[in-house]
Amino acid sequence: MKTIKDIDIAGKKVFFRVDFNVPLDEQQNIENDTRIKAVLPTLQYAMDHKAKLIVASHMGRPEGKKVPELSLAPVAKRLGRLLEKEVIMANDCVGSETSELVSNMKLGDVVLLENLRYHTEEQKNDDEFARALAELCDVYINDAFAVSHRINASVVAITKFAPVCAAGFLLQKELDYFKQAIADPMRPLVAIVGGSKVSDKLGALENMLEHVDKFIIGGSMANTFLKCSGHSVGRSRVEDNLSEIACAVMKMAAERGIKFYLPIDAVVASRFDPKAEIKIVPIQEIPHDWIVMDIGPATSLLFSEALYDAKTIVWNGPLGVFEMDAFSRGTIAMVHSVANSYALSIVGGGDTDIALHKTGEMDRITYVSTGGGAFLTLLEGETLPAVAALDAVNKKAS
Repeated sequence: MKTIKDIDIAGKKVFFRVDFNVPLDEQQNIENDTRIKAVLPTLQYAMDHKAKLIVASHMGRPEGKKVPELSLAPVAKRLGRLLEKEVIMANDCVGSETSELVSNMKLGDVVLLENLRYHTEEQKNDDEFARALAELCDVYINDAFAVSHRINASVVAITKFAPVCAAGFLLQKELDYFKQAIADPMRPLVAIVGGSKVSDKLGALENMLEHVDKFIIGGSMANTFLKCSGHSVGRSRVEDNLSEIACAVMKMAAERGIKFYLPIDAVVASRFDPKAEIKIVPIQEIPHDWIVMDIGPATSLLFSEALYDAKTIVWNGPLGVFEMDAFSRGTIAMVHSVANSYALSIVGGGDTDIALHKTGEMDRITYVSTGGGAFLTLLEGETLPAVAALDAVNKKAS
């Protein structure tokens, strides 16, 4: 894949599609700037090479309306502090005012365009909107891994109109780490898959049967596997329509000699409420009217032991309702287990990322992906549409 290092950007207007969709509190303060920091090497490289930086992102889901609470203005301030340089905030991402602002840029200037999703055309992958974005620049750089699974104008259609297209350092880094973990991993390769629904992860589970040596399953999705194994899970969430498929996945794993780990005990609650009565029970003793909220301590120990000899770990999705402190211990225990392992560890998914921040173990994980949906798309064995668009235009150019 062609990257920013492969092209001449000196003195040129370079359009950077990044993902600055960061969490904001009620006062519009940024709560976590990991995604901003992740693209700093790419932006700094462009500044060092005397380019003119046009930076674009979305924020939230404004549905084509100008929602003040979803403005990128707070990001402009934080980005300016991190780059130690003034970041000029545009009032829009297209239009005559934006074009004039860009045309007046000096070498090394940084302009942050306003929320791309203020325009419905962005998510419709509209050609004319993409053309308007491309007309702002001489070079287009995609460094937005977290949205590269979406067929949006700023990551797919724009490649048809930008004079030169390439990947940024973050996008390349994400793809390289994933390839290292799945295509040519050090073994044993252990996949930890959590989250709420089997249906969300089914493609990933089926594809990873071709690659992994061990599966560890947690979160609400484990309930479907437990039920199809003959266990009662009370009033816990279960996808009954996927029971047969869950059993088929376990059968295929067994036929291929893949170890398949399910919870052996659980933290259960009388209702879905952090203040509810809770207790720890073996899987065989879940009360018929209670809800599974987290894996239990015996399961945490079992899962930790399963990681003991791991050389590569890929993790997507929490193992319980970790947003509630009372039910966060299973996920937190897994974070510590992964951090303490000697494996190359790659963690992806927004919720899992939040859990890592809670524990302070970020620095002990080999790589934390900036994308949840994009990471899952790769786990499913699919090509990211934005990456396919870059490859297609560069193949055509060569």
